[in-house]
Amino acid sequence: MNNNRILVFGALVGAATGLAAAYLMQRRAEETGTEISLTAGDGMKLGLLVMGLLRAVASLGEEEKR
Repeated sequence: MNNNRILVFGALVGAATGLAAAYLMQRRAEETGTEISLTAGDGMKLGLLVMGLLRAVASLGEEEKR
């Protein structure tokens, strides 16, 4: 049962983060008077950033080897 709670919590945090990112992009586009657009390069940068974040989260519980 505890594993299900962790998965639900992670899904909610991910959805909230995605919603906040979309809101910020929309607000910036409205302020500058431009349309929201992501290029392939922007997608690659975002993907690499997300992979780095996931790698950092995965290593949170590990003990340091001395």
